[in-house]
Amino acid sequence: PKEKAPPVLPWRDGSPPAMPKEAKTQQPRFYPADDLPAPKEKAVQNLTKLRESITPGTVLILLAGHFRGKRVVFLKQLSSGLLLISGPFEVNGVPLKRVNQSYVIATRTKVDLPALPIGSIDDDYFAREAEEAQGEEGDRFFSGGAKATSTTSEKRKADQKAVDKLLVDAVGKVEMLEAYLQAKFSLSKGDKPHEMIF
Repeated sequence: PKEKAPPVLPWRDGSPPAMPKEAKTQQPRFYPADDLPAPKEKAVQNLTKLRESITPGTVLILLAGHFRGKRVVFLKQLSSGLLLISGPFEVNGVPLKRVNQSYVIATRTKVDLPALPIGSIDDDYFAREAEEAQGEEGDRFFSGGAKATSTTSEKRKADQKAVDKLLVDAVGKVEMLEAYLQAKFSLSKGDKPHEMIF
C-alpha cells in the first residue's frame, strides 16, 4: 500500500506561519449628538418646607407610630425637617420625640409656648440613642442572651422634666386643654375625616 504523504505545514514550504488576527473593536452605530445638554449638578437639599398650619404651640394629632391617635404639642422644626413634639409626657405619656409632618394632622388649637430649654435638642440628640440601641441589639444577637431592656439616659429624663414643667403650666392656662390632650383621637364607622374641622 502507498504511504500517505505527510501534511505540508506552513513553515515546511518556506512560508511564514500566519499570525493570529487581532480582534476588531466594534464601532458604535450611533454617535452622540453635539447639542446634548450638559449633565445637571445635584441640587443641594434644603430644609423641608413647614406647612402653614403648623406653628410652634400647635396641637397635632399623630397618625402613625407607637403613639398614633395621641394629641401632642409642636415645639420646633429640626434641621432634618422633622418636627420636635412633646405630649407633654406628664399629661399623656408622649415624650420628646421627632415625627414627620406627613403623619400628623394640625388642629386649630394652640398653646402659647414660653421660652423652653430646647435649643440644644437637635437630630444628633436622638441619633446617639438610636446608635446605642442598635449596638445593644447586635451584642444580644451574637451573645445569645436575653433581649436587653432599653433605658432612658439621665440627661433625657432631666430635659424632659425641664420641658414638661414649663409646658404643663402653659397647657393649664387654656381651659379643658389638658383633658383634650389626654383624649385619644379615633374614627368611628361613617365618620368622614375629609369633612372634619380639627
